[in-house]
Amino acid sequence: MSIKFPEENIHLNITIEKLNNYLKELDNKVKLYEAEFKESKKYLYQNRRDMDTMEIFSNEKSISQIVNSGDLILKQKIKIESLIDTPYFARIDFKYDGEDEVEKVYIGRSAFIDSFGDMLIYDWRAPISSMYYDFELGYASYDAPLGKVEGDITLKRQFKITKSKMDYVIESALSIGDEILQRELSNTSDQRMKNIVSTIQKEQNKIIRNEKTDILVIQGVAGSGKTSIALHRVAYFLYKYREYLSAENVVVISPNKVFSDYISNVLPELGEEPIIQLDFEDIAKEQLDKSLDFERFAEQVSELLDNPDKDKIERISFKSSLEFVLLLDEYISYIDTNYFNAVDYIYNDICINKEFIRSRYNAYKKRPIFERFDKIADDIIEKIKSEKISEKIPSKGEIRKKLISMFKYNNTLGLYKEFFKYIDRESLFKFKCNNQLENCDVFPYIYLKIFIEGIEGMDDIKHVVIDEMQDYTPIQYMVIKKLYKCKKTILGDFGQCVNPYNSNSLKLLLNIFDNSEVVKLNKSYRSTYEIIKFAEQILKQDIEPIERHGELPNIIECSNLETELKQIENIIDNFNKSDYSTIGIICKTRKHVKQIYDKLRKKYEVNLLDIDSLEFKEGITISTIHMSKGLEFDEIIIPMVDSNNYETDYDRNLLYIACTRAMHKLTLTCHNKVTKILNKSFI
Repeated sequence: MSIKFPEENIHLNITIEKLNNYLKELDNKVKLYEAEFKESKKYLYQNRRDMDTMEIFSNEKSISQIVNSGDLILKQKIKIESLIDTPYFARIDFKYDGEDEVEKVYIGRSAFIDSFGDMLIYDWRAPISSMYYDFELGYASYDAPLGKVEGDITLKRQFKITKSKMDYVIESALSIGDEILQRELSNTSDQRMKNIVSTIQKEQNKIIRNEKTDILVIQGVAGSGKTSIALHRVAYFLYKYREYLSAENVVVISPNKVFSDYISNVLPELGEEPIIQLDFEDIAKEQLDKSLDFERFAEQVSELLDNPDKDKIERISFKSSLEFVLLLDEYISYIDTNYFNAVDYIYNDICINKEFIRSRYNAYKKRPIFERFDKIADDIIEKIKSEKISEKIPSKGEIRKKLISMFKYNNTLGLYKEFFKYIDRESLFKFKCNNQLENCDVFPYIYLKIFIEGIEGMDDIKHVVIDEMQDYTPIQYMVIKKLYKCKKTILGDFGQCVNPYNSNSLKLLLNIFDNSEVVKLNKSYRSTYEIIKFAEQILKQDIEPIERHGELPNIIECSNLETELKQIENIIDNFNKSDYSTIGIICKTRKHVKQIYDKLRKKYEVNLLDIDSLEFKEGITISTIHMSKGLEFDEIIIPMVDSNNYETDYDRNLLYIACTRAMHKLTLTCHNKVTKILNKSFI
């Protein structure tokens, strides 16, 4: 295609040449910094004995500055090397209102200014670049720092450049051309999520550049790109507000470590530093007492799929409700009023009366209770000092210990157990074993602990991204609200919930967070038209599939388990002969995973993805539906889709999630009667 546009090949060659020249300059600078570092270290080593403290400090500071400067040059070098491979992906020609001259705007992942000060490549996040995503040929505008700029787009082109070579050029009069999008979506899956800067759609760009909303909630169907959009939104903020926002000020809360690994490449690809990635287990470990262990969410899900314990389900359902949060808040208010019994504090002949202590307790009402005791202790010391006594005054620790003795409990665990007596439902608290909390008790306990003991401030975190929003309970969100008092991007799909006992909803989520805005994404880009239409029949969802066609999903019924396993092996053999990179075997339970894994590992190299896994790999992966959430594979096999395994509405939900992991090909197998959720009319 690029033959039609020879001037683009010429421009590309000029750009590559300038980038290579700049890379040589950076290489020389790196060598100079390395030599300067070695010389400075040598000088300090040889003369340290003859230096005074200030001279040593000055030399060490100088070495530190050399290291920092060298690091900046190395980072710039990495960025330029990436640009040499793929300098840009788009071009728009823009004619400003009232001017005859047309500006050629080449857009890439990062900006590049040549030695003459000309902007050779614009960063995709720059205000002028937004026109590429938002406008067709003709009138266009963008919001510059000094105000709105208007004019006309006279030309719009899209490029595919790899290894410094032009693969193709497409001239488009419309928005991001379907041809480019189809090409990108037809690619095979990778072991990392890719950036989407070259194919960002208009509605996605609007979300990415939304700066007005404190809490942005993205409700997106399977394959709508919501996670990628959220990460690009973070990249946009890091670019726009780089003077006071850096990667260390951003936290992403992901469902598990594998998913964290899967998305870890997006921001570095966009020229940004990796950001802090946590899951709710990390938060729990940070906030819980060291003496307390807890059940993991994945363990809870797997256990209940294998053995639906009615009593445990009752405990989980109750603690996942808004009613539970309201009762806990009521209990906290009751504690505040009734559990502190102030008495006179006597020191020698000085009496600090209980009325004073109680008044100070109430004055510090906005603080956690144990923090109040610190402040009251300070007040008591000041009051004793005002008596101008000559004797030694009591220590703060001594006074604090006395104040704690006036409180009904000296630890949060006792108060949490007491809560269930308070609501007359003692049976709803049960340790899993020894000092191990059930998963459903972890965040209620932390919520109470925040009120009693307080938490270390998270004021350095300025933006939080929460993925898979549908799987978290109201009390978990209340804890997040307490921990992170900053802007948030919250995303997920309430059609893909793996926690059947959670009463959370989009409406409830919006009630928890003030100043929130919800945006909905109904277009799915991941799967072929045929896979999406198949999945829609399992779970009625308002999905708009992209017009990318492929094979029809296939249901294979077998006479016995041995035959079903043989069919799975045949599918894997065909996969190994194909151009596909990833195939996922997605099972309902850990028991099924083990059963199939033990069989397949004898013949194939199989990646077992479980709750202890840390990374996502290419090739053959076997996993539960819960662990596969958020991931995508070229091909998916869903075994054992019989009526014994998939029967309830929750099972329907799980089956939908499993099907929508597939990008290009989907096969379902069984060796008993196929579940009623599926039927022959599907195909």
